[in-house]
Amino acid sequence: MHLIHRGIVNNSFKENLLKSFEAAFKKGYGIETDIHATKDEQFVCFHDFTLKRIYKIKKSIKNINYAEVKRLTENKYPIPLLEDLLKLSKNKYYLFIEIKPLFSQKLLQKLIRKTKKFNKCVFISFKEKNIYRILKINKKTKVGLSFSPSTSIKQIIKKSKNKHVNCIILDKFFLKKGEIKNIYKDKYFYTIKNKKEFKKYSKDNLIFENL
Repeated sequence: MHLIHRGIVNNSFKENLLKSFEAAFKKGYGIETDIHATKDEQFVCFHDFTLKRIYKIKKSIKNINYAEVKRLTENKYPIPLLEDLLKLSKNKYYLFIEIKPLFSQKLLQKLIRKTKKFNKCVFISFKEKNIYRILKINKKTKVGLSFSPSTSIKQIIKKSKNKHVNCIILDKFFLKKGEIKNIYKDKYFYTIKNKKEFKKYSKDNLIFENL
């Protein structure tokens, strides 16, 4: 299975916008996106911890209410709520939802409630506490552990043995590692950024940029 990283991104579409997600769905692809929680505990689809890179505004998502997020961004690139993406997906396309910050148990409980009717959601995170906290709430929730290139293969193998973890998310660096191939767990490799790589590794599960 292949997933588009943050939706279709080109001159017409920007990352993590509803129209970018919709364009990806029209091509038949699922999506890998990122989420944060606002001060009033609304889940938004956005990669960065602050608005600085895209909007040139020095504010952190966690410190402002969603109404302010909406006011600050709607005239440029409106940041969508996770629930808007869920509705748009119509439960037809896989959504790999990367939890960027470390969420409290309370926030994760709310997240699970909001997504319970959408069985194609998979929660992933580089912060493994998020995943273990989710499993503590509901062991049947689909989850994946994400690993960076700095993680040792020994550690990846050890953590992937958790029977409640459905998949592992790995940097494309690990595509060439034989030991990884022997892990009997669904594996997704990020981020494939050009057509040559996509063609070369198309038999694997890929998280790729719009090509």
